[in-house]
Amino acid sequence: MVAYGSKHGATRGIADEIGRTLQADGFEAVVLPADVVSDVSGYDGALYAGHWNGKARRCARRNADQLRHRPVWLFSSGPIDSSAEQHDIPPVPGVARRMKKLGAREHMTFGGAVTAETPGRISRSLVRHGKGGDFRNPERIQDWDHHIGTELGTTR
Repeated sequence: MVAYGSKHGATRGIADEIGRTLQADGFEAVVLPADVVSDVSGYDGALYAGHWNGKARRCARRNADQLRHRPVWLFSSGPIDSSAEQHDIPPVPGVARRMKKLGAREHMTFGGAVTAETPGRISRSLVRHGKGGDFRNPERIQDWDHHIGTELGTTR
């Protein structure tokens, strides 16, 4: 299961890329918004929850007991520049605490995206002032996902 926190911007795109890569590697992958995930007991794989907004946090709390018995990896969409590609960005303190509570194996921050299609006044302003862009790197997402696929293959 790939659960994402926001329906716009980088996080959903990262979740979709993770889902496609898992499927290409032979796994059954379901990509869902975190706010519709009410029960993870039907999934024997991992939950990926990204962009630690309220929806993702509530999803993790709702499913905390079940997630403790499953392999969990977390991802976030990050900076609107290339710094996420240049070095690992540690999770923010709130995500680090959630990782510990869920027993997550690791966390990865990928580049963010703010484009003309991203809704919101702040997004439009960033784009208008030339500070937007799409810094998601599909190859980096796929590499991380292949790594996770290898770990999932050993837990089957």
